[in-house]
Amino acid sequence: MLRGEAGIGKSALLEHAGRTAAGSRVLQVSGVQHEAGLPFAALHQLCHPLLGHLSELPAPHREALAGAFGLGTAPPDPFHVGLAALGLLSAAAGRQPLLCLVDDAQWLDADSSRALTFVARRISAEPVALVLAVRLPEEPTELGALPGLDVGPLGDADATALLTTQSHEVLDERVRDRLLVEARGNPLALLTLPRAGGFAPPDGATARSRVERSYAASFARLPDDARMLLTIAAADPTGDPALLWPAAEAHGLDVETAADAAAATGLVEIGTRVRFHHPLARAVAYDTAEPARRRLAHRLLADVTDAGTDPDRHAWHGAQAAVAPDAGLAAALERSASRARTRGGVAATAAFLERAAELTPEPGPRTVRTLAAVAAQLDAGAPDRAAELLGTIDDRHLDESRRAETDLLRGRIALARVGDGDGTAHMLRAATRLAAVDPARSRASYLDALETSLLVGRAGGATDRVLRAAQATSAPARHPDVLDALTVLAREGHRAAVPLLREALDGADGALWTRHPALAVVLASELWDPGLHTTIVEWLLKNGRTSGAPLVLRLGLAQAASGAALAGDLDRAASAIAEEEAIADATGGPPVIYHRVQLAAMRGRREEALRLFEEVTAVAGVGGQLVANVHWASAVLHNGLADYRTALAQARRAVELDDLFIAGFSLPELVEAAVRCGEQDTAAGALDDLTDRTEASGTTTGLGVAAYARGLVTGTEEHYRQAVDLLADSPLLPYRARAHLLYGEWLRRAGRRRDCRPHLRSAHELFAQAGIEAFARRAAGELRATGEQARTRSGHVRDALTAQELHIARLVATGATSGEVAARLYISPRTVEAHLRNIFRKLGISSRRQLREHVEPGPGTSPDAPGEALPT
Repeated sequence: MLRGEAGIGKSALLEHAGRTAAGSRVLQVSGVQHEAGLPFAALHQLCHPLLGHLSELPAPHREALAGAFGLGTAPPDPFHVGLAALGLLSAAAGRQPLLCLVDDAQWLDADSSRALTFVARRISAEPVALVLAVRLPEEPTELGALPGLDVGPLGDADATALLTTQSHEVLDERVRDRLLVEARGNPLALLTLPRAGGFAPPDGATARSRVERSYAASFARLPDDARMLLTIAAADPTGDPALLWPAAEAHGLDVETAADAAAATGLVEIGTRVRFHHPLARAVAYDTAEPARRRLAHRLLADVTDAGTDPDRHAWHGAQAAVAPDAGLAAALERSASRARTRGGVAATAAFLERAAELTPEPGPRTVRTLAAVAAQLDAGAPDRAAELLGTIDDRHLDESRRAETDLLRGRIALARVGDGDGTAHMLRAATRLAAVDPARSRASYLDALETSLLVGRAGGATDRVLRAAQATSAPARHPDVLDALTVLAREGHRAAVPLLREALDGADGALWTRHPALAVVLASELWDPGLHTTIVEWLLKNGRTSGAPLVLRLGLAQAASGAALAGDLDRAASAIAEEEAIADATGGPPVIYHRVQLAAMRGRREEALRLFEEVTAVAGVGGQLVANVHWASAVLHNGLADYRTALAQARRAVELDDLFIAGFSLPELVEAAVRCGEQDTAAGALDDLTDRTEASGTTTGLGVAAYARGLVTGTEEHYRQAVDLLADSPLLPYRARAHLLYGEWLRRAGRRRDCRPHLRSAHELFAQAGIEAFARRAAGELRATGEQARTRSGHVRDALTAQELHIARLVATGATSGEVAARLYISPRTVEAHLRNIFRKLGISSRRQLREHVEPGPGTSPDAPGEALPT
């Protein structure tokens, strides 16, 4: 990425790269400001010469690109478009290296910008180079993270050399010095200002503004027909003479004379295509034209653009030409928005809807389209613009249903922006408004408020607020639903609520997780039911992969990582985290954090975990669901480290926050830490709460955990024995191992050295094999106290590989091809091969067959596992 002010030489560097790329095929595209609303316009222009390679891509990728480019009828999977573009470039580069040059990248349409950012961050093993130029300070956020080069001004010696060798003017020394001062090392200014005279006194304007004035002066001296021709050319970024000439002739221009006069300025080249000398020249030709002249140019282009073959460009030019509301144009733009949505262009959908609303004459339909544009901007990841649009609506004249819709959107905006008010409160107000006019939708809105809060990790206290509001305004459901179940839970406790929660999870109208998956997985954990949690996760993964819905798939992977961490399968947790982060990167969203916190707690590396906890707390603040996760994780970590005083403080905070799932899972940590610190009353109270929860849920895992907690409080051997028996078949390995550890510790303290060793040995082997290091060291210390040395664990694959390498290794160990792994992780097959070479080198092997001997695929990575089928 080349970054710099206008005229600093970015375009010249791109041209130089194109001229000197011997043996490479060069592709070029430029962003155009008033085309930024057309979906995938720039990506289509870049990839169009390569469409002959489309047949070499897997079917899902062919369909994604065809849908994005309007060449197919199937709606594309938006976050597969970038991968498909990468595949197309990689396929073409197999014949000849590619150099892709993108000028004025700050004006790319948002959908193309995201796709090219995705490509740019993944071209590593392919013979593809991508060089983009972006004008500062207008750099778009989508491109901001790319590695770049700041192009600065020329030094005095180079500036003087350029001025004296390139200027056709005879300059005396004083004039030359003044020009050097005014240009401030800007090459375009040095080339342009001499033609403008250079005798005006220096001012504080930027080089860009001085060059713009020079261009504007050149255009102003042109005959009217030539200026009109350039305005039409600037309004049509395709540079297609088949549009320019008919549009100019329709206005009665003397095309040949006007073209000669325009070309004489040296600022535009008119041949088989229309090409401006510099992007700034195009911008000045357009921006300095009077508004009426710009509207006329767009009207002429709309008239010559075929509405049948290019309806979106036709509608866009028509909209740019409009001076007053126009119902027909607004309807055409709404249809364009629908097509853009079908093609996966979320940013373009928002732009079309926004302009459609502006051109809608009637207040009612205008409000409807504005609300649709707000929702589209949110879908496009632009909450700030969504908030601006929502602020244009006067809700004093809206009915209760529309007011509720605005409140729901305000809530979504607030939840999407860190520190922006109280999103849950807005969504609850919407549900309250709907209670009188649409009771069923009102109850659904209460659940939506809770679901959204969970999804964005800001659900701290949300459950209580939702239930209070629902009780005050919402009519009871015909059959008890999850709101009723949660109300009973809050009022009467787990023993009364668990039957209703299970009924709500199964659902008379379908399983709860098909409508509110985030709430469903939290409730499954609240019930200490790992089997139900696994069922929900498998559904999320299968549905997310089948539908291509990134949010569903990311939630499924995050919960798969969480479940794997709690089950002690740290490799599988790391693999799921790596895949979730790959999808987050592909879709431009922030990665989920809570499963990383849970993995760090189980792994038990103190410094590494504390650094992560500090980072998360700095972002999340002092309250909320994510902070509760950190408190629980810290309690687990410090119990493993035998730092019971810290564990006690952290577990107490986690329980006090009273979040679903986290509070319940923090109770056994609180019991253990309190007993070790001599706070028996605290331990007994936590045990009572844990017993109520686990006896109500009735799962063997929950009952087993409560049994060892009871053993800690009572010191009764039978309770420890019950825990070991109940947890013998539990999928939650860390809790199974802890039952052995605690029983072994009790036996050693009772002086029963021979009896304690088998349990301590079992605990150490389980912890060490899983990589649960803090608890493994604790078990090893207990064994040494009995006079026995714990077996030293040999190096594990997970210690040698990065998270992504481990994930790739586990996938390849199932027999997955490089292409299948690439599709799964949103990278190219060549990149997979490069990772495999690193994996082979680190493990000292040379083949995929040998890899299967070193890496356990583990549950959930096999192509035949439920919900985990690899795409072909």
